[in-house]
Amino acid sequence: MSASLKKFYIIAWIFGLVFYFLDYVIRSAPAVMIPELVNNFDTTELKLISMVGTYYYTYSTCSLIAGIALDKFGGKKSLFVGALVLGVGCLLFLISSQVAGVSGRLMQGAGCAFAFPGCVYLASKGFSSKSLATAIGVTQCIGMLGGTAGQFIVGPWVEEGINVDTFWLGSGIVTIITAFGLFFIIPKEEKAEEPTEYGTKPIGYLEPYKIVFKNPQSWLCGIISGLLFAPTTIFAMTWAVAFFEKDKGFVFHEAAITSAMVAFGWVFGCPLLGFITDKIGRRKPVLIAGAVLMIISLLQLIYLPDLYPAKISMFILGLGSGAAMIPYSVIKEANPDFVKGSATGAINFITFGVTTLLSPVFSRWFGKSLDISAGNLHFQHSVLFWVSGIVLAILVSLMLKETGSKAQAGI
Repeated sequence: MSASLKKFYIIAWIFGLVFYFLDYVIRSAPAVMIPELVNNFDTTELKLISMVGTYYYTYSTCSLIAGIALDKFGGKKSLFVGALVLGVGCLLFLISSQVAGVSGRLMQGAGCAFAFPGCVYLASKGFSSKSLATAIGVTQCIGMLGGTAGQFIVGPWVEEGINVDTFWLGSGIVTIITAFGLFFIIPKEEKAEEPTEYGTKPIGYLEPYKIVFKNPQSWLCGIISGLLFAPTTIFAMTWAVAFFEKDKGFVFHEAAITSAMVAFGWVFGCPLLGFITDKIGRRKPVLIAGAVLMIISLLQLIYLPDLYPAKISMFILGLGSGAAMIPYSVIKEANPDFVKGSATGAINFITFGVTTLLSPVFSRWFGKSLDISAGNLHFQHSVLFWVSGIVLAILVSLMLKETGSKAQAGI
């Protein structure tokens, strides 16, 4: 690929970051407007949180579709369709019916499934392998800025009485405009750029996934990433506001800001850990170190809560959980170059498949008992649930093959 075309892909990647920013704003915003959405959809708080959680059903499954689409149709059409579906999903939240709410959230998950794989796809065409982990870290950093905005900014708006319909209308319109922007900015890909054969057989639509899923390293990457993602996606972005309010006695504003600090920590953790792993040419040591930092922050939150404020604990948790992005570099390095889109789609599918499985378990064990047994002991047990998952992620990472630049060079 020519240097000038690489520059165009970098420009397209930057514009794709807008899509990913909106992805996380829309993903995290419902957590700070639960009472308003309960009234809007005429439902209960528990049912609403379950409705919000349906996002991950389509997000995980459509990640596979996104991977196929990127490898077969390129970034232009794939990202346009993804952003358009997300925008329509936001507009459905303007209809005061549970059917529209569930449909809207499912569409939001489906549309957002194209954002991160699309950005990684564009980055992999614009950046060299030596700086890919850093680019992926920056991508996730922008996403987490969106997650921070979805709570830090939207939370106070809602608290001040801004109508939530205004938020969803604005989000829908901006996202649809972004969809058309992506369509016109992303370079048109020539079919000659994409390989048409693997060995002696033509590549079918499902062949890339056969290649990716037959590789045990792909599964290890997804499981590790899923276990490290879950404390942020399920706890921090869905339940944390309610837990801090009811278990710890925080007022709503304080609870919203505290939970949002995880996303703020990601803003720094993703590019920092990505840069470190590129710099030292190793993936596994940084991955394990980030997971250990997560465990330390959670244990401090429950056993030494007076050591420093919960905001700092949650920020450190977010900083360490930036390690969840490292397997996204590993899976691309552990699979052939021509399945880069499918590899990202596969890890997203496994990662958020883990999230989809853990979400109802956590809700059943701790979410449903929040009103009945709220208190420090309830909070402690709920946090230890996530500590156990992170410990499991570390154990699984020991089976992961090192794919950093030094390992590839035989150093």
